[in-house]
Parts: sequence; C-alpha cells; structure tokens
Amino acid sequence: MAKNKEKTRFAKTVNIKNRRASFEFSFLEKFVAGMVLQGTEIKSIREGKVALGDAHCYIKNDELFVKQMHIAQFSEAKHFNHEETRERKLLMHKREIKKLEKKLQEKGLTIVPIRLFISSKGFAKLEIALAKGKKLHDKRNDIKDKDLKRDMARMRY
Repeated sequence: MAKNKEKTRFAKTVNIKNRRASFEFSFLEKFVAGMVLQGTEIKSIREGKVALGDAHCYIKNDELFVKQMHIAQFSEAKHFNHEETRERKLLMHKREIKKLEKKLQEKGLTIVPIRLFISSKGFAKLEIALAKGKKLHDKRNDIKDKDLKRDMARMRY
C-alpha cells in the first residue's frame, strides 16, 4: 500500500521552463548539462518546486556553475535540508565548456538556463543556451509576430 502512495506523490514528468529567457534573449546554441545535487534537492525537483527566473550560468576554473536557481526546501526533510539558492555545479564535457568559454569572450553573450527536466534514467538535466540579449525593437517585433500568429489561429477556427 505504501509503495503505491509513494509513486503517485511525484509528478511523472518534470519540465520546468524559463519563459522569461526567450523574451529577454535570442538563443544561439543549446546544450544539455547534468547537475550535481543533494538528496533533498532532487526530491523537490520531482515535486516541481523550482524557479529558473533569476538563474544564470558562469564558468570558473574550467567548470560550469548555475547561480540563483531556486529549489524549494523539501517539506518532509527536517534538519538535513539544503540551501535554496546555492551554486550548483553543472556536468558537461570539457570540450563543450571550452567552446562556451571561447564564445563568451564575444561582447553581449551569456549562458542562461532554459529548461529543467528529468531524463529517462531519472537524472535531473538542465538545458542551457548561449544567448545574446535582445534590444527593445527586437522585443517589439517578437510581440508583433506573436499577435499575428494568434490572429491567424483565430481566423482558422
């Protein structure tokens, strides 16, 4: 009986997106990175209690880290809980990190997390993108395109 209850507590698919990132940045290249997590963090991720809004990535000593990603504390853990906004190490191949580091030398490029998901093997993965910040006129064009698509969809129905 307890096994059935345990299985239904967590969501089957976790797909947490950073919607604001697509509005603020234009993505040049996308990568998938693993994450180094503590036990209570993966449990909170499986419950879907993650916020990617303020998160950003940086490279330090040939290692990739994500900062300001908020993972809520696990409700059933007492004193063994984790810090909510600690820096978390991302796992990628060295050649991919070197490639990102070379591209970051260009002016105006940054690394932003786009999506957090659970892989088929049960590991938490973070999809990151090499991004360039949009100017105001680019944002206006995106809004105009969205409005046109919405109007066209309404006309079809």
